[in-house]
Amino acid sequence: MFIKNLPHKTVERLSQYRRALLMILSKEKMHVFSHEIAQMLHITPVQVRRDLMLIGYSGNLRKGYDIKELIELIGKIIDSEKGQRVAVVGLGNLGKAIISYIKGKRSKLSIIAAFDINPEKINRVYDGVACYHVNQMQDIIKQNNISIGIIAVPSEQAPVIAEALVLTGIKGLLNFTPKPLNVPPYVYLEEYDMITSLEKVAFYAKKNDERFK
Repeated sequence: MFIKNLPHKTVERLSQYRRALLMILSKEKMHVFSHEIAQMLHITPVQVRRDLMLIGYSGNLRKGYDIKELIELIGKIIDSEKGQRVAVVGLGNLGKAIISYIKGKRSKLSIIAAFDINPEKINRVYDGVACYHVNQMQDIIKQNNISIGIIAVPSEQAPVIAEALVLTGIKGLLNFTPKPLNVPPYVYLEEYDMITSLEKVAFYAKKNDERFK
């Protein structure tokens, strides 16, 4: 199921809604109201309702949203029906942590290969994921129909790795380095800079500290 021109931020929030809904469902609750979802994610109920209207879903005024039904709908929008395969490039502490964290979290997203240049890591298996030399990227990615790449290498190596991944036919990249990357328009790039995020938190922590003195 594909909805044209769905805003990037809405897609991001849909993932967060699904995670929140799964948590609520685990408590054996079958229906939920927009204000309950909003409270969990620190956003407004209006935002929740707007996002769900964009995907054509409306709840029952008396009962709220059917949790199982909404989880299924979000899955149809976000997930690929056949599932998507992921590769991690860079098997340092961050790369290993990413593999461990993502493993088993989503049935439609599977990390099935890792790449590095360290001979001590190559031909080993980490949390069920085999590690290969970066020189094997093109063959392994094409053979296994991998469509998503996660970059967790030292920042100076990121542009070369990104270029190599694009040449293999990768359609989406998640960059965990602070190095800005340039990719063709047919490759979706998400860049996550941990330092920037931490500095943002630090700014608001300072602001709150000054406000409540």
